[in-house]
Amino acid sequence: MDYETATINSSKEEIKEIFENTKTIAIVGLSPDPSKASNMVGSYLKSAGFKIVPVYPKGDEILGEKVYKTLDEIPFKIDMVDVFRKAEVIDTVVDACIKRGDIDCVWTQLGLVNNSAALKAKNAGIKVVQDYCTKIEHAYM
Repeated sequence: MDYETATINSSKEEIKEIFENTKTIAIVGLSPDPSKASNMVGSYLKSAGFKIVPVYPKGDEILGEKVYKTLDEIPFKIDMVDVFRKAEVIDTVVDACIKRGDIDCVWTQLGLVNNSAALKAKNAGIKVVQDYCTKIEHAYM
């Protein structure tokens, strides 16, 4: 596979399995603004029965959930990290996931691809989904 041009990704079957095994989703970049995609997706995921954990640099609560400034601050197991940040920041997010050691999946939203970060995550045993929306994929599963 040419990692420069092909997006490193999980298959549709793997995505279904990821959702089946996910209970807690940390949403990196979850905005408190209801007009933002991250807020709409977070609201949907919460209503679909997932425990959502906002990771955002400001505020105390988003969508009724305690806000954590970083992944390191979250004191319990996270199954999935859903990323709503620029592609160049994904390396830092993946490093934090690897450091934690308890993340099963890193998911980057539509338009977000960082193959070097994805490869690093896969090599650490973390499943990767890039350039897909968790809300869309879950709703049409």
